[in-house]
Amino acid sequence: MQVFTEDGELISQFGEKRRIPLKLTEMPPLLVQAFLAVEDTRFYEHPGIDIIGIFRAATVVAQSGDFSQGASTITQQLARNFFLSREKKLIRKIKEIFLAFHIEQLLSKDQILELYLNKIELGQRSFGVGAAAQVYFGKTVHELSVDEIAIIAGLPKAPSALNPIRSASNARARRNIVLGRMLDTGVIDKAAYDAAIAAPITSKLHGAQITASAPYIAEMVRQDMVNRFGEETAYSAGLKVYTTVNSQQQAAAKQALQQNLYDYDERHGYRGPVAQLWPATLQQSADNEPVFVEDNPLPREDILAYLDKQSGIEDLIPAVVIQVAAQSAELIIAGGQQISLEWDGLKWARRFINDERQAVAPKTAFNIVAPGMHVLVRQQQQQWRLSQVPQASSAIVAIDPNNGAIRSLVGGYSFSQSQFNRATQAKRQVGSNIKPFIYSAALEHGYTLASIMNDAPIHQWDDNAGIAWRPKNSPAVYDGPIRIREALAKSKNVVSVRLLRGVGIDNSIRHLQRFGFAASDLPRNETLSLGSASLTPLELVTGYAVFANGGYLVTPYVIDKVLSDEGEVIFEHNPAIACQQCEQTPSEAEQSNNEDSEAQLDQLFSQLAADSSSQAEPDAISEPQQRLAEQVISEQNSFLIADALKSSVWGGGSWQHGTGWNGTAWRVQSLKRRDISAKTGTTNDSKDTWFSGFTPDLAVTVWVGFDDANRSLGRAQWHANMGQQQSAGTESGARTALPAWLSYLQAVSSSVPERQATPPVGLASVRIDLQTGLLSRKTDHTSSFEYFKPGTEPSQYASADIQQISFDSTAEKKPADQDKEEEVELF
Repeated sequence: MQVFTEDGELISQFGEKRRIPLKLTEMPPLLVQAFLAVEDTRFYEHPGIDIIGIFRAATVVAQSGDFSQGASTITQQLARNFFLSREKKLIRKIKEIFLAFHIEQLLSKDQILELYLNKIELGQRSFGVGAAAQVYFGKTVHELSVDEIAIIAGLPKAPSALNPIRSASNARARRNIVLGRMLDTGVIDKAAYDAAIAAPITSKLHGAQITASAPYIAEMVRQDMVNRFGEETAYSAGLKVYTTVNSQQQAAAKQALQQNLYDYDERHGYRGPVAQLWPATLQQSADNEPVFVEDNPLPREDILAYLDKQSGIEDLIPAVVIQVAAQSAELIIAGGQQISLEWDGLKWARRFINDERQAVAPKTAFNIVAPGMHVLVRQQQQQWRLSQVPQASSAIVAIDPNNGAIRSLVGGYSFSQSQFNRATQAKRQVGSNIKPFIYSAALEHGYTLASIMNDAPIHQWDDNAGIAWRPKNSPAVYDGPIRIREALAKSKNVVSVRLLRGVGIDNSIRHLQRFGFAASDLPRNETLSLGSASLTPLELVTGYAVFANGGYLVTPYVIDKVLSDEGEVIFEHNPAIACQQCEQTPSEAEQSNNEDSEAQLDQLFSQLAADSSSQAEPDAISEPQQRLAEQVISEQNSFLIADALKSSVWGGGSWQHGTGWNGTAWRVQSLKRRDISAKTGTTNDSKDTWFSGFTPDLAVTVWVGFDDANRSLGRAQWHANMGQQQSAGTESGARTALPAWLSYLQAVSSSVPERQATPPVGLASVRIDLQTGLLSRKTDHTSSFEYFKPGTEPSQYASADIQQISFDSTAEKKPADQDKEEEVELF
């Protein structure tokens, strides 16, 4: 089974047998001729059996009783490989002959040869010449040299014993026999023969030629295929699985996540070398200069031998320090290359004390590294940099909000380090990322984005706990009366608590369940308003997609289609789509058809597994009807929340008049896009940090924290060496998770064109007073347009407007309703 991105890049392959099926015309003629020369020179002349070969083998058996003398044609070998065992018995040979005659009647010579070259076992779990070329040499069949072709052509005789990975000497001897046959039959000339005979055996085991790094996606696909169709079919049917993942967006997600973890790690200090291979003491030289005195340093050969046994992880490379200067160091990396670590790649490495504290900034390289240290380095912007394996974890997931297709997903720093997929398996407290859903519930219960709430401290006595509950804003700044739009953009905790109280806990939980959140993950107390709910990043981004697509709950999926080994489409996902112009829910008939399609698919794969030996082609699956996602909130509600979250990016007020303010996601302004809605999230003690944001065509969530849920991300102190190139302070959603989200969006922005959401039918745009949320006739910095659902817009004017009217004797008196109608723009 091979797993691909949507654009055809190989993610991974699974199974007991490796195959790369090729047409006969796709194989180089020299490769085909090599097999014919050594296995069946009269292949195109005989009717399936070689009478001369049979008599020769029979003579040997009669004289010695030895059945090892082969006489099987390529057709006979094909018959044996498909239908018989390898036991050397006369009855098996007789069956083989009759089957060979029958195959020759059914198939042409070219078809037989093509099947043989694709199915023949060639060792190391490779079946067919395409797989063997990749496994032994990491090449395609067209890249093989003459000696490599001869090695592969010699394998059918005894693939386990003669393959070059198992025994180079056996492979060389067999290769030379094949080359001799190729010379005798005129396939190659004497010069080519001599060159190939002299070539060394350089084969080594090569894995799949992975062209897109998405191991967490690959494992999701593997589990899905095995659960759906069973191990035998999933691993042995030669299936090709195409995912919804885009290779470029996936690469951007991995880069963004890893670089963000490196940045966090560097903010919190250097934890020291992997090992110290020999002692080195820092002393003062005769010139009063610092110098390391080394005790029995290892010679270069021993250092290289040591490094050969070490393994890096991701882009971190093992290295040994051999020399240190004031602001640089010389190292040897695995493979023998000597590199220089300049000061820009070292100066970050102040000593780690704990998650809250770091030592003073180093002044020289002597304070950081010493000869004999085994360290890890990586390249960043063509410069070597001292590094270390990050201890913090992270996840990033991006989906298409219109159908749930997963475009990118990275479940941790390194799949080789931990196969735990934090994007789909880690339920963590979501902090303020829950607030848009609380505010959505408020809009369903009579509140508007212009409603005024009191942003003031809350003190509530808890009889059960015997203490007062005092939820606080972070930072602990209180603005007094504040509009809901501004409170959401600034992430005001106490306003969220008051809204939950106004709506009611039960009503709020029922509303949050509409977004796909399980009731068991939603605590039934007021901490829900501050983000005590525990969700996975994939669950959370699915909820945010509802705001992006007009109110529809889509189901995330990663498998787009599955092809058989013959290239036939045997499954194609039919996602439920968010469609504002379609019926809101699928009919019962459509749901029944979908269930029938699933049952038909299961039956198809069962048949495929049972009949794989007969190469039966599956019946075509009729194209399923389009499925429609369920609309869980109104289009007006989703638009209002999405628009309010744009204020989290762009803020409001007038900086010129001293009333300007920023939202918590203001750093997203650097993308210079007006179609992005976003929200930060931070839990108590910064144990979990989040950033979620979306456009009409892409929803993305990033989580950063430790796998140990009790460990805080802490605080980074000011670093004198870094100047403005740092992010000091307490870790938070804006400081810790947002940079990865921003880096990802910067990389993929060109593939996701800016698209403004259109206000849905029925919303009204009304000019309001920014201080009171009431109607306003002013057109200066004190007023702005706000969106309202029909019938929820304010009916009174702000007192300042009323006073202006009463003192303006020339103002034309109009009925209040007439004024209101003229101030409302309907969509």
